[in-house]
Amino acid sequence: MPTLHLLCGKIASGKSTLANTLAAEHAAVMLSEDHWLAQLYPAEIQSIADYLRCAQRVRGVLGPLVINLLQSGVNVVLDVPANTRANREWLLGLAHAAQVPHCLHYLELDDATCRARLHARNAQGEHDFAATDAEFELITRHFSAPSEAEGLVIEVHRP
Repeated sequence: MPTLHLLCGKIASGKSTLANTLAAEHAAVMLSEDHWLAQLYPAEIQSIADYLRCAQRVRGVLGPLVINLLQSGVNVVLDVPANTRANREWLLGLAHAAQVPHCLHYLELDDATCRARLHARNAQGEHDFAATDAEFELITRHFSAPSEAEGLVIEVHRP
């Protein structure tokens, strides 16, 4: 039975690194929202509003693709931040639509560790997006930890 693997964690918590590991461990297709956004909208995402607009477009295409892959028997690792209840509802809906199990991988890290990792990542210049400290603060304000009460199967990852 194929499984949909989802990721939740603050900026620079290690979601993309874990996504690559999970894809290798589960012989899964890994789909990265950051990669799609960077390829489809180069230099267009300059604000949170830009991100939300472009991400919504990507998700309109990504959702049916994920469902088709899962229904075809392929494990999927979806590197799309499941950081708000609304995002988690949409992502869980993909598993329900495909009638497959899911696992939400929650990377539980404190802000200071994530910020330090963000600074190191930005200095390397290899990530598709380099968030500023102000963007980190703004986005982190909207973060909400997942709960099994949301109908989620959660695997917590701690450093």
